[in-house]
Amino acid sequence: MRHARAKLTMSRFRPIQNAQPDTEYATCVDFCETLAKDLKPLYLLAFLLTGRHTQAEQCFLATLQDCVSVNCVFKGWERPWSKRCLIINAVRLVFCGPAESGGEPDPWCEVDIESRGCSAVNALTRLAPPLQRFVFVMSVLEGCSEHECALLLGRTPREVVEARTHALRQLSRLNLTFTEAADQNATHDC
Repeated sequence: MRHARAKLTMSRFRPIQNAQPDTEYATCVDFCETLAKDLKPLYLLAFLLTGRHTQAEQCFLATLQDCVSVNCVFKGWERPWSKRCLIINAVRLVFCGPAESGGEPDPWCEVDIESRGCSAVNALTRLAPPLQRFVFVMSVLEGCSEHECALLLGRTPREVVEARTHALRQLSRLNLTFTEAADQNATHDC
């Protein structure tokens, strides 16, 4: 009886020989539909990571190219795959590409620059150095683990933790600015 139970348990871990032919992979059309549906949040993610509209556009276009040329992603995994490709492309642009002339990052929006959403995006793009911005966006906003952040950024988990801590400290200082701006807007609206 004990031998039969062990045999049954072990058989669950054996690969099924016929699994491959029945598996569906995402097509170019699947990725295009996903990217079209997620255009705004993906562009926002690209902008938060790069801090520049031109780099965010380059990042999104590189992600589109990567996604439509891949043929080994399971159907239903288009969204996380697209997001991962976008993060990888942003890392390449910011850390491996030619450095842009320093200075302030681009403003998120030109029209309603005092809105809370615009102010929050602008504050996040001002996290410096870029490693702190990437770690904060990836770990806090996107929910990537420390290990995954470290792998994608080519850093150690300790560097990731330190960068996130510094980013949170910077943002806590900026919180006073948000509060003051919100109070001023509230008094002007009344």
